[in-house]
Amino acid sequence: MDYHFFICDVFTRAHFSGNQLAVLPEAEGLSDIQMQQIAREFNFSETAFVFPPEQGQTRRVHIFTPETEVPFAGHPNLGTAFTLYRNGYLGNKLDSVQIIFEEKAGLVPISIETETDGTLFLELEAPEPLSLGPEFSVETICEAVGLSPDDLEVQNHFPRVASVGLPFLMVELTCREALQKARTKLESSQVLRDQGVPYIHLYMCSHDEYDIRARMFAPFEGVFEDPATGSANCALAGLLADLMEAEQGHFSWKIAQGVEMGRPSILHARAKKIEGQVVKTWIGGNCVQMGEGTLQVP
Repeated sequence: MDYHFFICDVFTRAHFSGNQLAVLPEAEGLSDIQMQQIAREFNFSETAFVFPPEQGQTRRVHIFTPETEVPFAGHPNLGTAFTLYRNGYLGNKLDSVQIIFEEKAGLVPISIETETDGTLFLELEAPEPLSLGPEFSVETICEAVGLSPDDLEVQNHFPRVASVGLPFLMVELTCREALQKARTKLESSQVLRDQGVPYIHLYMCSHDEYDIRARMFAPFEGVFEDPATGSANCALAGLLADLMEAEQGHFSWKIAQGVEMGRPSILHARAKKIEGQVVKTWIGGNCVQMGEGTLQVP
């Protein structure tokens, strides 16, 4: 059977940058095994498969890495919303659209806004509230990413897990040089994976045209390095807001990722805090369509 697909770059305004995504807008009839095979065939960090809704929302979306299905991810949601809107699958194109995807992690609201130059800006609200997991030793992290203890910043927090739908190990670094020289070591990263943490998100406060610069490694998920990780940076926004002394407020960050890979990406993260609790987090950005085609599935 033939399935139409689109390819787009997410978290960018320019072609050949951002995070690549394949979207099958009408995936009904595909099994989990077939979706996994297709994700391996594209070999992007994720591939999105769109189905009719089961809970009365806009669509149901399944997201696969080359190795497994994930309950939630950032750039597949924005890229899927962009693809459906741009190619007429959501009906008439309005300047402002609100949609909701059904996913394993829960419901994912997404807004689509047309900017003054005609570019689309998309933003999702994370499906789960911020949850914080265990801390990890500096030594364990240094072994996993090839850094020294002096490269890690632990004044704000020790390396620890944060999630708004998908858990990431958040590691703050001292400077951009440390971020640039980080490399995953498979044997040492296996220690983290065995403890249920396959995703390592490194970041540093850059104080330049960006608030934060980041990199994300997931070598055992078929993604050695990801050029733009919406779910990680959304969780990072929640963690940073949680660490702030302010009991309430609305906070935002402009984040650069993928620079070291030659696929620069720009992500816009937000978090809302009420009475000392992070109640909502968002991640947003732009997309460009790269191409489309037909996939033959026996």
